[in-house]
Amino acid sequence: MSLDEAGPILNGIPSQLPDVDPEETQEWLDSLDGVIDEQGRNRARYVMLKLLERARGQQIGVPSLTATDYINTIGPESEPWFPGDEDMERKYRAWIRWNAAVMVHRAQRPDIGVGGHISTYASAATLYEVGFNHFFRGKDHPGGGDQIFIQGHASPGIYSRAYLEGRLSEEQLDGFRQEKSHLIDGEPAGLPSYPHPRNMPEFWEFPTVSMGIGPMNAIYQAMVNKYLHNRGLKDTSEQHVWAFLGDGEMDEVESRGALQWAANEELDNLTFVVNCNLQRLDGPVRGNGKIVQELEAFFRGAGWNVIKVLWGRGWDPLLAQDRDGALVNIMNKTRDGDYQTIRANDGAFVREHFFGQDPRTRKMVESWSDDDLWWKLKRGGHDYRKVYAAYKAATEHTGQPTVILAHTIKGYSLGTHFAGRNATHQMKKMTLEDLKMFRDSLHIPISDEELEKDPYRPPYYHPGEDDPAIQYLMERRAKLGGGLPSRKGRSGELTLPGDEAYKIAKKGSGKQEVATTMAFVRILKELMRDKEFGKHIVPIIPDEARTFGMDAFFPTAKIYNPHGQHYRSVDAELMLAYKESPQGQLLHLGINEAGSVAAFTAVGSAYETNDVPMVPVYVFYSMFGFQRTGDSIWAAADQMARGFLIGATAGRTTLTGEGLQHADGHGLLLAASNPAIRAYDPAYGYEIAHIVQDGLNKMYGPNAENVIYYLTVYNEPLVQPAEPENVDAEGILRGIYKLKDGSFDGVGENAPRTQLLASGVGVPWALEAQELLKDDWGVVADVWSVTSWNELRRDGLEADEHNFLHPDEERRVPYVTQKLQDAPGPVIATSDSMRQVHDQIRQYVPGEYHSLGADGFGFSDTRAAARRFFHIDGPSMAVRALQSLADRGEVDKDVPKQAAEKYQLLDVRAGTSGNAGGES
Repeated sequence: MSLDEAGPILNGIPSQLPDVDPEETQEWLDSLDGVIDEQGRNRARYVMLKLLERARGQQIGVPSLTATDYINTIGPESEPWFPGDEDMERKYRAWIRWNAAVMVHRAQRPDIGVGGHISTYASAATLYEVGFNHFFRGKDHPGGGDQIFIQGHASPGIYSRAYLEGRLSEEQLDGFRQEKSHLIDGEPAGLPSYPHPRNMPEFWEFPTVSMGIGPMNAIYQAMVNKYLHNRGLKDTSEQHVWAFLGDGEMDEVESRGALQWAANEELDNLTFVVNCNLQRLDGPVRGNGKIVQELEAFFRGAGWNVIKVLWGRGWDPLLAQDRDGALVNIMNKTRDGDYQTIRANDGAFVREHFFGQDPRTRKMVESWSDDDLWWKLKRGGHDYRKVYAAYKAATEHTGQPTVILAHTIKGYSLGTHFAGRNATHQMKKMTLEDLKMFRDSLHIPISDEELEKDPYRPPYYHPGEDDPAIQYLMERRAKLGGGLPSRKGRSGELTLPGDEAYKIAKKGSGKQEVATTMAFVRILKELMRDKEFGKHIVPIIPDEARTFGMDAFFPTAKIYNPHGQHYRSVDAELMLAYKESPQGQLLHLGINEAGSVAAFTAVGSAYETNDVPMVPVYVFYSMFGFQRTGDSIWAAADQMARGFLIGATAGRTTLTGEGLQHADGHGLLLAASNPAIRAYDPAYGYEIAHIVQDGLNKMYGPNAENVIYYLTVYNEPLVQPAEPENVDAEGILRGIYKLKDGSFDGVGENAPRTQLLASGVGVPWALEAQELLKDDWGVVADVWSVTSWNELRRDGLEADEHNFLHPDEERRVPYVTQKLQDAPGPVIATSDSMRQVHDQIRQYVPGEYHSLGADGFGFSDTRAAARRFFHIDGPSMAVRALQSLADRGEVDKDVPKQAAEKYQLLDVRAGTSGNAGGES
């Protein structure tokens, strides 16, 4: 490969511009060569920098100089002394490699065949082991312990180390990916495929395999650590966040999207370790370019400290001889696809296709054997000393987060069938020949006979607790604070406020119209006033505080900013002035739902990760919750986060004027898919009060549960009624209670009957329908407030399951069935959500059931017109009830038609259900 073939820039942009005038191009190149020959490299560099500066000034699309030469950032002369016994560490690192691969191989035996990944950990073993032996502080460390985000596909190596430490047994390893079917002493004892805290709560701490979420969550974990420290809630100065990532994973938008946030916050308690094996799951990351250089430029441009660990110590003497820069030039111009191919071959191939590109580099290795070229010239991510130097520099760096870009080989040490091959990620088992070669390269004392006895079950290796290497391993972890990853199983219990905190919501709003969003905010304000409990609340807002009526928190609770506020706010003279402070309580995270959920996750699991129970309250446009960040909410559930998600401005017709992408009619349905979510759609402030109080008790009381409460609230002003006497509090919490009995005054006790079910902002429509049915048609309707369609369905499913699996026991009756079993007449359900939300309970409603819903895309219009269009308003409920009664012969057949004409059901302009106001 000639110099001219390397591409136009070092950063590795894969496209090539056409050369429309080769002669002129050559003149420019000759001119540059002349400057180098006559005035030296420094002068040539200065001229090139000035040309780049001018080019950018003239708006020519050239990259910034944010990438350095393709060599180690830390030179050998700057490397610190390595404090460990490298021979000892190399010995048990080999055992971990063996056991990790064997565990996956055994899980692929014919009678199981559940797969697994071998090659990711093989490439990253050194990166993890340097950390485990010298840097990662455990939970028993006086500083509280580090937080390690382990790359999901590397889990076999982490299990393997835990086996050597005595934290996992051989029987447990044999249950890899068999969580329910693998039994020990009659109990399920299998290991999850990836880091899943919910499935293995004593071990894993952070779920990471949904790629992109790990990097983002690590950033906000580091931010929350600083937040807790600055607010005086926890000394986190000795806690460091480490995130182990793949270079392919960095393609995810989430992986890079919050990098500037980490730099702006100066998160020097955060280190990314990117395992740059140059391969994704199917092939090279940047076959035509250079992913390390791209990432260096990206991170450096975002404000991070960048450390490249590209070449092992065997390269040091060669680089020292490279006075002309010939070797560095080859390193710079070799594309990732070629690096992959070179390493998938032998030493002779390396000599010819790498060093053979320049006579000066070929001469450097002419006395080296092919074996030397293969074994001595390791990549930096496989060299203990190089990795140690990088980690030490990262932990000592201040004022910036650090990323370590470590050059490795995917499938390293697994043999020629695995190392660097495109298919290596999908390769899950080894041939007998592979096993023998792998054993020999790692010096594992297992005989051919043992391997041949059952090639599907090669033995694990553990030399025993008394082996010096195992004792060394255990001593290192004991000094650093115990085994990792781990969870302590902390309860997170808090002293909760009493009933006084909820009185404001229960007394109603008098004549004032107040939306349920503001009703919730008032409750939140009361809770934050509690001297002991209030400081544990963390309001999280994605730049919509004024929309949600939360700007009142600015001057009192203040907005968290680690740098404080060094400017005079434009509204400084106002009561609700914008105030930022290092001790601020609000996390105001910009137009950033993904980052907000990441912060929610870190705060909501602080009871475990930081031993400080915190109550995150994330308030957001409901449409941009489960729809936009559903994967992150699943990760929060996996991490066993607790807290409140508040879907504000909810409803397909309530947020007028905002249009399709803001009109949420399905958030509750999406929420129903997450087993950890307790979803409610309350209509009134007093309902919210009961739900919030119950949620706090469930999540932070004596018997804390790992659940998340989701409440939809609306921006439509309405008079908030006072809590009725003897209100059915159990019904509010379980999902349904009778709000208002129908009246027989003037119609007689033999009047036709019906039941009207509604939730959220739809409850007033049901009350409207109740009046229409009685006043216009002599029908008596009872109105029920359904605070949670989701919880009613959950209860119904649990009853079904019990009755199915325990036919000899007394049958359970779903709660909604109990409530409605004696209620006469057809049941009509409505809300500002699509029909599927109400239809969740259809099978548990005794008798006839009809649902009305806002199905289809939302649009901009008045509330009344939109509700009439979807036919979910009060008159629509009345007509649907009359149709059902007519079908039953309880009213004349002509009545539904008369009602439809009377209420102008087909004219959207005739709609009247809804307040035209829109303030919270």
